[in-house]
Amino acid sequence: MATLESLIGLVNRIQRACTVLGDHGGEGMSLWEALPSVAVVGGQSSGKSSVLESVVGRDFLPRGSGIVTRRPLVLQLHKTESGTEYAEFLHAPKKRFTDFAAVRKEIADETDRITGKSKQISNVPIHLSIYSPNVVNLTLIDLPGLTKVAVEGQPDSIVQDIEMMVRSYVEKPNCIILAISPANQDIATSDAIKLAREVDPSGERTFGVLTKLDLMDKGTNAVDVLEGRSYRLQHPWVGIVNRSQADINKNVDINYARRKEREYFESSHEYGHLAHKMGSEYLAKLLSEHLERVIRQRIPSILALINKTIDELNAELDRIGRPIAVDSGAQLYTILELCRAFDRVFKEHLDGGRPGGDRIYGVFDHQLPAALKKLPFDRHLSLKNVQKVVSEADGYQPHLIAPEQGYRRLIDSSISYFRGPAEASVDAVHFVLKELVRKSISETEELRRFPTLSADIAAASNDSLERFREESRRTVLRLVEMESSYLTVEFFRKLHLEPEKNQNSNNNNSNANIDRYSDNHFRRIGSNVSAYIGMVCDTLRNSIPKAVVYCQVREAKRALLNTFYTQVGRREKEQLGKMLDEDPALMEKRSAIAKRLELYKSARDEIDAVAWK
Repeated sequence: MATLESLIGLVNRIQRACTVLGDHGGEGMSLWEALPSVAVVGGQSSGKSSVLESVVGRDFLPRGSGIVTRRPLVLQLHKTESGTEYAEFLHAPKKRFTDFAAVRKEIADETDRITGKSKQISNVPIHLSIYSPNVVNLTLIDLPGLTKVAVEGQPDSIVQDIEMMVRSYVEKPNCIILAISPANQDIATSDAIKLAREVDPSGERTFGVLTKLDLMDKGTNAVDVLEGRSYRLQHPWVGIVNRSQADINKNVDINYARRKEREYFESSHEYGHLAHKMGSEYLAKLLSEHLERVIRQRIPSILALINKTIDELNAELDRIGRPIAVDSGAQLYTILELCRAFDRVFKEHLDGGRPGGDRIYGVFDHQLPAALKKLPFDRHLSLKNVQKVVSEADGYQPHLIAPEQGYRRLIDSSISYFRGPAEASVDAVHFVLKELVRKSISETEELRRFPTLSADIAAASNDSLERFREESRRTVLRLVEMESSYLTVEFFRKLHLEPEKNQNSNNNNSNANIDRYSDNHFRRIGSNVSAYIGMVCDTLRNSIPKAVVYCQVREAKRALLNTFYTQVGRREKEQLGKMLDEDPALMEKRSAIAKRLELYKSARDEIDAVAWK
């Protein structure tokens, strides 16, 4: 099995890494919260600072009257093999403090930085690590002292604010409570014990510490408390003899104070039989041994939390995308893969896997027929206009048999009306395709992290669609022009055979000539032209959609990004890198997730390696 020092030291390292990465809060239980730590709780002037300094073996905490600890101090003790003792603050990670008087000043200055020079408090913790061969591996959290009244310069809510802050730490199930109570006060009125009883009624997380035993009134002692008769806890009470204010003022060495503490208990008539279980050194050892047991008991649940979090972080990285390689080949491959992903989504829209492609059919089935129906053939082929066009076509020499030129002019001018609906169909499909490009880009999950590439793909797609539109426009206009360039002769031959069959052989030539210039004659011309235009309309109603689909939809499916692929293949590494630029916030988020993922994987590996040696 792993040694006590290695197991607790591992937890310390993991907790420090969690702190650096900010992994000590949020939804659910964080790894920081899953790992045990010791919260030091007590009323003001209960001797909390002296206990901490005795455990550390250094004089490093600010002192004074009233509320001295105005921000939580997360103190991580790291046992080293040898070397110089030094301290590091999380807010100044590159600076080592070997002078512990400077540590005291830095704590005071950092407190004032958040709270000002006032007597306000803040729940923003100060993180301090101390590395020394003279400490045990331990994480201690020094919390503001509980108080019953607000003093001048403090808000009326200070009592409740401090209690809520302390509760936020001690209510966590993995927090070990170090309840500090002065021996020269009635234990029944101890703020620390009262709070501990509320959050830990079974007492399995609470260690009682009795300070100031040497300051009790003569003839009194705290044996009943220390032996658990006055107030029983699951864990033994520990008595502490702090340095006196005179010792502090004289800068009495803490190691010397520890020796004096041992001598006090060993020579004490009241506490001599308890001397082996008293003092700050015993307290540190007791806490370390308890921490080891707690850690061992909770290794399965800690590993379960770590594995669950690793799965969640991997899933989140997959969702927002993994980091991109820096070499140009990998970048080009990534760009092409992203383009293919977009192309798949775009084709799904056209082929019916996603909504939108049906709007193209709507252009052919509704918009085009409606536009053809609205063409002004009734006005253009009215009796008056037919007579005018035929007469103008005849010129000074009226037609002799059939108004050939008049027919052609009427047909040509009528067919020209089809240009509008033909071009409108091209434009309508173009706008549908553009909208599908926009939707496809927004629906391609892989592209969301690359706004520059998304914009490049959109621009390239729209350029291609413009080319397809121009080709489609030329094609449908050719279809219209084809109908004008060569008329279907059989249609008119059939029309002229009908009157000849029905014509009365008794009619003379003069009557026929008169009929050719009558209203009925021009009505028949208009009717014949209208019938021919109807036949042309039916033809174009079928051929225009075929041309549009062939030139626009088919090409969009087949070659939407072909030009873009060619351009990308010629780009240099720097240009490819710019195309893969991401939203800085997303990059920062990925980096944070990757660091947390590395932390959790490292923690899992280290716990596996250390816990089961």
